Amino acid sequence: MWTPFEAPTRTFTRTLRRALFLLVPIGALLAMTMTAGPQTKSLRLASTPWSPFTNNPGKPRFALDLVHTALGRIGINAETTIIDEGRLTPALINGEFDGSAALWRDDAREKALIYSRPYLENRLILVGRAGSDVSATSLNNLTGKRLALVEGYAYGDKAKGADGPTYVPSSSEEDSIQKLLSGATDYTLMDELVVEYLLNNYATEARAKLAFGSTPLIVRTLHFAVNRKIPDAQRIVDQFNAELLGMISDRSYHRLLQLEWISADIDGDGRPEYVPRTDQVGANPPDHSYKLFSDQAAANASSGPRFYFGGKVYSSWSSVPDAHKQPRAPGTLNDGAQFSIFTFKF
Repeated sequence: MWTPFEAPTRTFTRTLRRALFLLVPIGALLAMTMTAGPQTKSLRLASTPWSPFTNNPGKPRFALDLVHTALGRIGINAETTIIDEGRLTPALINGEFDGSAALWRDDAREKALIYSRPYLENRLILVGRAGSDVSATSLNNLTGKRLALVEGYAYGDKAKGADGPTYVPSSSEEDSIQKLLSGATDYTLMDELVVEYLLNNYATEARAKLAFGSTPLIVRTLHFAVNRKIPDAQRIVDQFNAELLGMISDRSYHRLLQLEWISADIDGDGRPEYVPRTDQVGANPPDHSYKLFSDQAAANASSGPRFYFGGKVYSSWSSVPDAHKQPRAPGTLNDGAQFSIFTFKF
């Protein structure tokens, strides 16, 4: 689907640190400086299927929903067509589509496309049955083992090298878990965001029957890209980049990714804070927070995490005002709401 990756850039992180408290002024400035000339009002985008990041409407498509929302906020309507793997790169290069909402960086496409800053990161971690050794730090450490991979997913090419595990095809994330639990495979690779979903929605079963690695075996940054022939392509990408900052601050990321907590450097001091989905989260602190990018520093490993509520950073959970420790509004993830992204059977 998508081809070789670049390591996560620190540019987005540094920009986030400097700008997150200045979102309104920056947004207003951008709006004023980017209004001259013709404005693209719609984009025809293309992607290949990869749940939960890309798919047809009505199916899990986190990346597409996030990008479409960001573009809508800057006045651009986007529609994504799901096409076959082998057709994507030629269709983007020859201008059949205006771009793509979800791409890994690829030198062959750089001449035709302008890429956004990364807005997500695909981190694929090892999952085994409870009690399994999931300490492998590379696929080469799994020589002689069977690894379930969803057919057609981009990471398959990297996982199917001469060295490493034996590839066991599966039809979906759910099928991979079934093959794992039945003993038909020793391991599977799952994106950390899918694992987050598992632990949020099937916590008891997942922790009792599965083991999760802590080191991603494959890491690739995810980007929005526009064909350079679009008259205002650079302006679109610049506006998109700026809009990402506001979407973290106003919790759009949380809602679109269905996450309760996100880790981001809110105050620009180089240390990420725990940013909640709402300002009322209940009496207890979270046991972890989803990192948008793996190059983020550990959140105050010695003193514990810091927290962001109501536009202010708090150095510890005990310093968070009681007003933010009130019961959560109904329907948040921590209240046990089940989202129909996947249906895992244990």
